[in-house]
Amino acid sequence: MIPQYASALLISDLHLTPSMPLTAQRFFDFCEKDAPKVDAVFILGDLFEYWVGDDAALHSPFQQEVRHALATLSTKVKTYYLHGNRDFLVGKHFLSKTGMTLLADPSKINIAGSDYMLCHGDSLCTADIGYQVFRGWVRKPWIQKLFLRLPLNWRRSIANHLRSNSGMQYQRAMSSSPEVAQAKTDVTLAACAAVLRDQGGDQLIHGHTHLPKHHQERLHDQEWQRWVLSDWDLDHPESGRPRASALLINQDGVRYADLIKN
Repeated sequence: MIPQYASALLISDLHLTPSMPLTAQRFFDFCEKDAPKVDAVFILGDLFEYWVGDDAALHSPFQQEVRHALATLSTKVKTYYLHGNRDFLVGKHFLSKTGMTLLADPSKINIAGSDYMLCHGDSLCTADIGYQVFRGWVRKPWIQKLFLRLPLNWRRSIANHLRSNSGMQYQRAMSSSPEVAQAKTDVTLAACAAVLRDQGGDQLIHGHTHLPKHHQERLHDQEWQRWVLSDWDLDHPESGRPRASALLINQDGVRYADLIKN
């Protein structure tokens, strides 16, 4: 039986970190004021800028504050969590302390009588072959166990190095060929069609790409709708305009809720 709710809010890609206090405060406000108005909240990955193990949260006042906000939210509304590419190491201990329920990637849920396929979105970026190979390795349980046995400062150093290297590679690609770089880091129609075909659906919701938009798509004889969730950035947005929105689904349909104006 898939989860069924009359209304829900879906968010992703907040990339919470102490260096982005405005974004963090909007999330705390979201948990207190916006989220309790619906029956369920779905966080589709990359809530944190990075996560190097549940034990790291014990030494971080900021992550403890986020944990408290989530734990309070979970007492008011059913809250789900789905791993992203930055926080796939969020584990059972942290989840148990927050009261959130972990979802597999992908997962099917029912909101207001309609079925939706949920995923973070990085698995759909199949044009980026190098990343998919990397993703396959770091998602292996034995690799994760080895990583989590490393000293905490080593893990943080590795995470910072990977983030820095990824950012530099993307900037180089964008400067040489923006169209190619954008295509490489976006989802592919074939991957979207495959996950919907395998799971039996025609409505897909994901984050990861930071390109919020509603798409009507088709590949051969298969048609579907796709909603891309927004990233959140109130501190130093690349576009110059702060962004924070959620996808609201209820009996009135599906729409983007601008959390800057709220």
